[in-house]
Amino acid sequence: LSLRREMAAGQDHVRRALMHEPRGHAGMYGAVVVRGGAAAEGAHLAVLFLHCDGYSAMCGHAVIALGRFALDYGLVPAPTRPETAVRLRCPCGPVTAFVPWDGQRSGNPVRFHSVPAFAAATDLAIDVPGHGKVVVDIGYGGTFYAFLSAEQLGLDVCSSKTRDLVSAASAVTEAVKKQFKLHHPENEDLAFLYGTILTDGKDAFSKEPTTNICVFADEQVDRSPTGSGVTARIALQYHKGLIQLDQSRTFRSSTTGSLFTGKAVKEAKFGDYNAVIVEVSGEAFYTGTATFTVEEEDPLKHGFFFK
Repeated sequence: LSLRREMAAGQDHVRRALMHEPRGHAGMYGAVVVRGGAAAEGAHLAVLFLHCDGYSAMCGHAVIALGRFALDYGLVPAPTRPETAVRLRCPCGPVTAFVPWDGQRSGNPVRFHSVPAFAAATDLAIDVPGHGKVVVDIGYGGTFYAFLSAEQLGLDVCSSKTRDLVSAASAVTEAVKKQFKLHHPENEDLAFLYGTILTDGKDAFSKEPTTNICVFADEQVDRSPTGSGVTARIALQYHKGLIQLDQSRTFRSSTTGSLFTGKAVKEAKFGDYNAVIVEVSGEAFYTGTATFTVEEEDPLKHGFFFK
């Protein structure tokens, strides 16, 4: 968290140059890999997560990708077959990825265990301008999200226009921020609502996938089912008695159709909260490597951003 504050205060131009156009785009997401001192306390490496509006505390899909990257690029000494534990220090705390390893390269699926996840509030009545009263749950999975069915907003998470889903979810986020005070058991730097996840309402245990869309930061849309969101949603489902330990659920992204699975693997305490350790599993694939150039005389060298 201190490194995150330091980068935001003194090196934010790096984030803007990489996340914004012309090197990035409105949905861009990134990770800064940190080795050495900041990755102390038993971790192989530390990581800062970047997006178009700033810095997040946790990203499950980035953890899945970083797990593979750490093995393939030799950042973990003596990886073991058939699976290697990759220990990361994230702003939210320690996270461990378990990565398939055949002796030469990493594989899929990658699973990870994040910080303890918990239900911060359930059945919370929120007045959303333009939509009236809705009922939301707030869960923590490395960062806080508000959850509700898209149906409450007169939408369908699978068939409504993404623009309508984004606008509605953003209105919910702003309303929750004004009407509910968040508390984090360890650090108030983490006591912020990262976004809203609209669901198909299928929270009770089923072997069928449940679909959701995550709208975070400044109306940014997740392309994945959202690893930290799946973590928080599993915690809420467990808290409500809708699933049991080791009951696996499948979560689908309404944006790309990609899938994660999640399950609560053991109970835990996190401050005053009854929490669970959640295992999330998914896939990440390489798309290429790139070298970015910044020329001092470029008037747009630190990027530009359209909304």
